[in-house]
Amino acid sequence: MPVTLDRREGPYGEVVLRQRDDHFEIIANGTFLMDTSDGRSERLLVDAALRALGDTRPARPSILVGGLGVGFSLAHAAADPAWGRIAVVEREQAIIDWHREGPLAALSGPALADPRTTLLHADLVAYVHDPGVTDTYDALCLDIDNGPDWTVTEGNDGLYSPAGLAACARRLNPGGVLAVWSARPSADFEESLRNAGFTGVRSEEIPVARGVPDAVHLGVRPA
Repeated sequence: MPVTLDRREGPYGEVVLRQRDDHFEIIANGTFLMDTSDGRSERLLVDAALRALGDTRPARPSILVGGLGVGFSLAHAAADPAWGRIAVVEREQAIIDWHREGPLAALSGPALADPRTTLLHADLVAYVHDPGVTDTYDALCLDIDNGPDWTVTEGNDGLYSPAGLAACARRLNPGGVLAVWSARPSADFEESLRNAGFTGVRSEEIPVARGVPDAVHLGVRPA
């Protein structure tokens, strides 16, 4: 049986950190988000974005990871010297605390201490839409929901809408890559990426023990 280590009420609802044997789980508003049992999907998210940048990518491409989760994507990006500037956006103070001074620090501590890394306490949807934000990136790796068709909170729907995808494109440098993790492939979202002007749209699937595979949806902002 899982053991609840922390439970917090925040502006977006309840977040819970649980431990099951040697692994940790994050639950948001009663929905399982992720755990520390595997991490293949989160690492593929980062690697797929780097591959999609192609041979003409900058020497040290920048990456925005949203959100922090259990830290797999951030840790994997920081472990790769190919990446330059690394930013991670997380809206839940509880999750930040679990990484800064809690049980998840063992996973993300070296990555957060990396001089390339900046941790932004912000809502990703608001961040990409904020006209006051001028930072742009070569890759946006988004993993804040269980996918475009299965969001954690209703407000996240806007990230996958035409306006949300346009906002993501504005946060990308020309030729930059948008990579979106999903608990299941979504042909509709691939079509949304094409309609939003992204090119090279495709998906990479990750087999799981049971059920449909996880997927990373990829699209390139035209140069």
